[in-house]
Amino acid sequence: MLRYSVTGPGADQPPTGIFIINPISGQLSVTKPLDREHISNFHLRAHAVDLNGNQVENPIDIVINVIDQNDNRPEFTHTIFNGSVPEGSKPGSFVMTVTAVDKDDPKTANGMLRYKILSQNPQSPSSNMFTINNRTGDIITVAAGLDREKVTQYTLIIQATDMEGNPTYGLSNTATTVIRITDVNDNPPEFTTDTFFGEVYENRVNVIVTNLTVTDKDQPHSAAWSAVYRIIAGDPTGRFSIPTDPTTNEGLLTVVKPIDFEQTRSFTLTVEAENEVPLARGIHLPRQSTATVSVRILDLNESPEFSPNPKSIKLEEGLPAGSLLTTFTAQDPDRFMRQTVRYSKMYDPANWLEIDPVNGRISTIAILDRESPYVKNNLYNVTFMASDNGIPPASGTGTLQMYLLDINDNAPHVFPPEVEMCEKPDPNAINITASDPDLTPNAGPFAFELANRPSDVRRNWTLSRINGEFAQLRLRIGSLASGIYEVPIMITDSGNLPMSNTSYLKVKVCQCDHHGDCVDMERIIAAGLGTGAIIAILICIIILLVLVLMFVMWMKRRDKERQAKQLLIDPEDDVRDNILKYDEEGGGEEDQDYDLSQLQQPDALEPECIKVGIRRLDERPLHHDHQYPLRSAAPHPGDIGDFIHEGLKAADNDPTAPPYDSLLVFDYEGSGSDAGSLSSLHSSSSCGDQDYDYLGDWGPRFRKLADLYGGGDD
Repeated sequence: MLRYSVTGPGADQPPTGIFIINPISGQLSVTKPLDREHISNFHLRAHAVDLNGNQVENPIDIVINVIDQNDNRPEFTHTIFNGSVPEGSKPGSFVMTVTAVDKDDPKTANGMLRYKILSQNPQSPSSNMFTINNRTGDIITVAAGLDREKVTQYTLIIQATDMEGNPTYGLSNTATTVIRITDVNDNPPEFTTDTFFGEVYENRVNVIVTNLTVTDKDQPHSAAWSAVYRIIAGDPTGRFSIPTDPTTNEGLLTVVKPIDFEQTRSFTLTVEAENEVPLARGIHLPRQSTATVSVRILDLNESPEFSPNPKSIKLEEGLPAGSLLTTFTAQDPDRFMRQTVRYSKMYDPANWLEIDPVNGRISTIAILDRESPYVKNNLYNVTFMASDNGIPPASGTGTLQMYLLDINDNAPHVFPPEVEMCEKPDPNAINITASDPDLTPNAGPFAFELANRPSDVRRNWTLSRINGEFAQLRLRIGSLASGIYEVPIMITDSGNLPMSNTSYLKVKVCQCDHHGDCVDMERIIAAGLGTGAIIAILICIIILLVLVLMFVMWMKRRDKERQAKQLLIDPEDDVRDNILKYDEEGGGEEDQDYDLSQLQQPDALEPECIKVGIRRLDERPLHHDHQYPLRSAAPHPGDIGDFIHEGLKAADNDPTAPPYDSLLVFDYEGSGSDAGSLSSLHSSSSCGDQDYDYLGDWGPRFRKLADLYGGGDD
């Protein structure tokens, strides 16, 4: 007896349990619904064994093909398809392709799709502007009349049906197709009016005269809508231009070159507008639109203009004040205003010139000097201003350039002015030259000569000419000792009417080393002080500073000693003590302190007794006890208060004070105190005789006070 079994995907492999086989009869059965779109076929293997499990035959392969059923609707690849077609397209123009898919077997009718257009919106100018290939899904135009200016887009509902489009058995689905009609340049721009007007002030540039407006039915901000403007007549010199405003598509008539009212008072321009791209084929409309623009020029008060500017003249330096140089005038462009022009000087650094305010005549007010620091490369510039009397007034400037010719007005001087020369031996000669601010031929070559006076000049020195620029000064050997000497040298230039000058050459005669250099190269100080004198002065200053510093330190030390003495405690027999030092530590007793004013000026007290409050001091000293020496008694009772306050201040601020050694505070205990108030103590001169015996009962702290008022010995 045989047993049957199957293996493979769908049986004992995932997905398991779909197929089972009867082990006795060998009948193969399916247990679950099959989905061809999920698994189109199964590959199983059948086995046959006897009761002992022995294989009786070789396994056989079983291929199970799942037969398709029309159980899936077509599905479009997009919910909404977008396409475009230019306006004016001819019938048969391709627009776009729509696509749908079906999961069923494409080899059977279940997966064969057919397309059709269910609806078109809007139905203008025809309800059938488009058609679709039912097999491929290609959409094409079937009618003429696509006009973007009338209909910008069409919406089509497309249906896809399987079973080759059978409406009875086939399954269907729909999608939306949006077809946008793209613009072409089928509408030229048109001016909104035939004539435009504008006005502008003269001499203004980069200003807008007027805006030129056009209309264009094409899509805004496209090349078919954007206008280009040009001037075709009325502007031969190119004073205007018309750029386009990209936002409004307006033409901006702009002045690009200055316009003179006195030359042209108005313009009549002919302008045209066209699109950036040419008109589409088949459009039988004019490509351009033209208009006329009338521009009126407004007059302005213009600045007077010097001519020529700058003006150059040549003249010799040294002209005397009051000399007439030239006339520098300006013309007022406003010929029709008949204004008056007046002149003034703006910039004259050396203040050499003046100008007549009415006729513009320029004359000198000082002598012209070519060697002035204000003259650069023989040129001297002066700026003048011309102003009219318009409202508001206008002014212009002009520059007068004076080229100054040199004259021989400067005598030469020896150069260098100071030299050094060896006393002996050679070299004891020096080469000198001359400096002359004048130019050639009013400068060199020069003639050099020693002056005749004083008489010893020629006896001590010799001067020989080397060439027209240099001469050699030599010291006669052994004639002069070391020192500074002034040698008068007369120098004459070569100008027309030569000029001579006697210059004093300062010569330092010194002892030289074997290299010919002066041993002492320092200049003699003008004050006549030598090096030793300067060193002595510096030493004296240092000693004086040391003495001042020592005096200041001594003064500070004496002040510290004086302050230390003020902290000393009075002897035991001093009746003015208020704070006494006892060998008792701690504090906290609350008692009453007596009034210091009773001891300072007892004769001036009134019978009434005044209570005073004492500030509590809660701080304790931080350091160990420090014994201060006793100081002598104060010379007057009025010093007791000062002593107490100074001692209190020193104790509060003394970082070396021992712990708990502080000023004890005695507060007012009220009227019920057994001891009574210390403020009731008066001297015999103010309050009369009183009984002070009770003071002895207060203890050793008040023994001083008891002895003072009780007549005790201690």
